Amino acid sequence: MSESTARPASKQARSLSGLLPFLRPYRLRILLALVTLVLAALATLAFPLALRGLIDAGMAASAPGERLMALREHFLAMFGVGAALGIFSASRFYMVTWLGERVTADLRNAVYRHVLRQSPEFFETTQTGEVLSRITTDTTVVQTVVGSSLSMGLRNTVMGLGALAMLIITNPYVMGQVLGILVLVVAPALYFGRRVRKLSRASQDRVADTSAIAAEVLNAVTVVQSYTQEQAESDRFSRASEAAFDTARSRTKVRSLLVAFIITAVFGAMLWGLYQGTQAVIAGSITAGHLGQTVVYVTLLVSSVAVLAEVWGDVLRAAGATERLVELMEARSPVAETTVPRALPATAGGSRVALQNIQFHYPSRPQTAALDAVSLDIAPGETVALVGPSGAGKTTVFQLLLRFYDPQHGQILLNGVPVQDLTLRDLRASVGLVPQDSVIFSTTALENIRYGRPDATDEEVMAAARAAFADDFIRALPEGYQSFLGERGVRLSGGQRQRISIARAMLKNPPLLLLDEATSALDAESERVVQAALEAAMQHRTTLVIAHRLATIQKADRIVVLEAGRIVDIGRHDELVARGGLYAKLAAMQFGLEPADAGQASG
Repeated sequence: MSESTARPASKQARSLSGLLPFLRPYRLRILLALVTLVLAALATLAFPLALRGLIDAGMAASAPGERLMALREHFLAMFGVGAALGIFSASRFYMVTWLGERVTADLRNAVYRHVLRQSPEFFETTQTGEVLSRITTDTTVVQTVVGSSLSMGLRNTVMGLGALAMLIITNPYVMGQVLGILVLVVAPALYFGRRVRKLSRASQDRVADTSAIAAEVLNAVTVVQSYTQEQAESDRFSRASEAAFDTARSRTKVRSLLVAFIITAVFGAMLWGLYQGTQAVIAGSITAGHLGQTVVYVTLLVSSVAVLAEVWGDVLRAAGATERLVELMEARSPVAETTVPRALPATAGGSRVALQNIQFHYPSRPQTAALDAVSLDIAPGETVALVGPSGAGKTTVFQLLLRFYDPQHGQILLNGVPVQDLTLRDLRASVGLVPQDSVIFSTTALENIRYGRPDATDEEVMAAARAAFADDFIRALPEGYQSFLGERGVRLSGGQRQRISIARAMLKNPPLLLLDEATSALDAESERVVQAALEAAMQHRTTLVIAHRLATIQKADRIVVLEAGRIVDIGRHDELVARGGLYAKLAAMQFGLEPADAGQASG
C-alpha cells in the first residue's frame, strides 16, 4: 500500500458528511423522495388500524347482512391502503435509485477530474491501481447506500418509530418495560458498529491493493512473460486477494454478530410485550382486534429493527469508502494555479525561455538536487540541445518548463513572464512535447493525432501525419486513418508510435517544442526522414532537445552539457569537442574515436 493510506487521527472520524456537497444540488428531489418515503411508511402503519377494524367488525355480534357490509367496507379500506403503499413505494424507489445513480456519477466524475489535475508528485506516492479502485469500487459502495440502503433505513426508521409510538399509545405500561430493555441494546450496538466501520475501511484498502497489483502487472505483461514470472505474479496477486478476503471475513463476522445481537435483543423485548398483550386479552381489558393490531405493530417494529441493523452495516461500510474518496478530493497539488493570471505575450519566431538560478529537489528525493543553480537564456527560434549522463537533470528541465513541478529556488520566465503567473492552460498550450515513450490512446489513428489540437480538420491532421512521415504506414492499416490502434498502440511498431506522437506535436504547432529523445525508437531510415521533418518543424519556433545520440544534435545552435544537476559546459558541437570535457568524452564513446578525433569524425 502507498503512503497515501497513512491517515492522521483527525481523519479517522470522517463520515458520510463528505457526500453533502454532491447531494446539495438535488435538494428538491431529496425532498420529494422523503415525502414519498414518509407516505409509504404511513401507509404501512395504517394497515394494522384497518386490520383491527376488520377483526372487530367480523367478531361483532350483529346480523349477518350488516356484518358482511361492514367487512366489505374494511376490505376496501385495506385495499386502499395497499394501493397507496404500492404507488408511494414505487415513487420512492424511482427517486431514490435515480438519486443514487446521479450522485455516484457526479462523485466519480469529480474524483477523476480532481486526480487528473494532480502534479506528478501525487503519483510518486499513490499507485494508479489504488486510485482506480477508489473511483470504481468505493463509489459503488456509496451508490448502494445512497441509492438503496439509506432509503430503506429512513423508511424503516419512520415505520419503526411509528409502530413504537402506536404501541406506547395503546399499551403504555407494557411498552415502558420494553423500552427499558431496548436501552440496554444501544451500547453494545455502538461498539460493534465502530468495529465494523474500521474493518470496512481496511477491507476497501486491501481491495485497492489487489487493483494496484493487477494494474501494474497488466501494463507490463510482456516483461512479466519474458522473464517467466507469470506464476510469481499470480501468487503475489493471490496473497493480496487472500488478505482482502481475510479482512472482509473479519468484517462480515463482526457485522453478523451485530445483526444477530440487535435482532435477538429486540425480538425478545417485543415478545415480552406481546405476551403482556395476550394476558390483557384474556383478562378482557382489550379486544381481539386490538391484539391483532399489536401483533402487526410488533412485527413491523421487529422487521424495521432487523432492516436497520443491515442498513447500519452498509452505512458503516460506505463511511469507510467515503473517507477514502474524500482523501483523494482533499489532495492538493503543490503546483497551484495563480489567482491573478497574466497574459502570455507573443514573440516572433518562437518563445523566449529563461531559467534563473534554478534549484530543485524531487519531493521523493529531498536530499539530492536534481538541478543545482542552473541558469540558461534561450532566444526565440533557437534550438538548444541538453546532453549528459542519465540523472544529469535533462528531463527535469522539461518538467519544470511544463510546471509539473515548481523549483524550490529561482524562477522560470516564458516571454518575460514567470510561469507561476500564467494559467496552467495558457502555459501548456504554448508548449509541444514529444516524449521518449510515445503515448498512444485506445482510439483511431486520426483521433490520436487530433489529440494535439481537438478542433483540427481531417485534412490538417493528415497534413501533420505527412510532415511526420506517418501518412504512408497509416494508410496501409486495414482502415487507414480510422484504424483502431489498440491499447497503448500495440498494433504499431515503436517507430510508428513515435511518428504518431511527432505528428500530434506538429498539429499543435506550439511556439516552444520539447523533444525528449524523439527519434530514439526509430530505425536508421525512419530516423533520417523524421529528423528532416523535425528540422522543418523547428523552423520559426524555439526547440529544446534531449538527446543521448549526439549525431542527431550536431546542428543545434547550442548544446548544454549537464552533469549531476549542474551546467558544466555550453557551446556548439565542434567547440565542445575541442575543449575536451565531458561532451568530448561522450562523443568519443559514441563515435568510437579518441576525443581529439571525435569532432572531425562526426562532422
